[in-house]
Amino acid sequence: MKAIAQDRYGSPDVLELREVDAPVVADDGVLVRVRAAAVNARDWHLMRGDPYLARLGLGLSGPRTKIRGTDFAGLVEAVGRNVKRFRPGDEVFGEADAAFAEFVCAPDGAVGPKPAGLSFEQAAALPLAGNTALMGLRDLGEVRPGQEVLINGASGGVGTFAVQIAKAFGAEVTGVCSTRNTDLVRSLGADHLVDYTREDFTRLGRRYDLVFDLVGNHSLTGFRRALKPTGTLVLSGGGVFEGGSAVGPMGLLLKGQVMSRFARHRLFVLTATPSKENLAALGELAASGKLVPVIDRTYPLDEAPEAIRYLEGEHARSKVVITV
Repeated sequence: MKAIAQDRYGSPDVLELREVDAPVVADDGVLVRVRAAAVNARDWHLMRGDPYLARLGLGLSGPRTKIRGTDFAGLVEAVGRNVKRFRPGDEVFGEADAAFAEFVCAPDGAVGPKPAGLSFEQAAALPLAGNTALMGLRDLGEVRPGQEVLINGASGGVGTFAVQIAKAFGAEVTGVCSTRNTDLVRSLGADHLVDYTREDFTRLGRRYDLVFDLVGNHSLTGFRRALKPTGTLVLSGGGVFEGGSAVGPMGLLLKGQVMSRFARHRLFVLTATPSKENLAALGELAASGKLVPVIDRTYPLDEAPEAIRYLEGEHARSKVVITV
């Protein structure tokens, strides 16, 4: 099969379209013929081994997982002997390593039925980013109707889902984005907008029940200044590539973990984990029309390096998707 793979860390130039062996379905796995796969900040972090500290877990000289990609949507090709929920031909979406390929094998627990009414491209855009938004708002933020929620990075892949999910939960939403993205964020349901090229939301004097950070471009002091006395800060910064770093967004996240033990505010660092239950919740929101994936650009599989190049440096709006 064809796949986008790499042997060493570096720019998108290290990525190659190769012929590799197709994965073999595990007993608890689902083999999917990929129709579309989405690009996430995770892909360029893994591609570059950035921040460098992360290489202790990813592999020192190059990534242990050679094929890039995580989100996918497609058709079930085969199932493991322990899998009862799916059969060949079913339309599915989910998360698994090595999704930038013609076939991907995913654990049964990280796969769900493709939401009705969504294209394969839209469904592929949903799993990782949608799950991050869902867990940040519902599980850690515990968003309730009437609460005031600020989403920093509202026009990005996770942010566009976060705005819609927060509105679906009944919150009053403020989206932080650049001038060119204000119309997009407003169209997703944001009640208020802050243009970060003109204003710093941490110094405007307004306080929020929840600040959901997806950028990592302010200090903990600044974020906390924007919280009500009983407010919650959820950190899940991804950022864009700015030349490589030793710690990168991990610095703020590590500080957040330490500060969470002492701060009067509720402070969480989000680690999003895939599950079939969360995929089902996202599917229900999408089927009801409350959650609509927004796609900025699509690229064919052989142009995946350019898709990642665009995402990591150009402040892409919403989701970038690869068709297979």
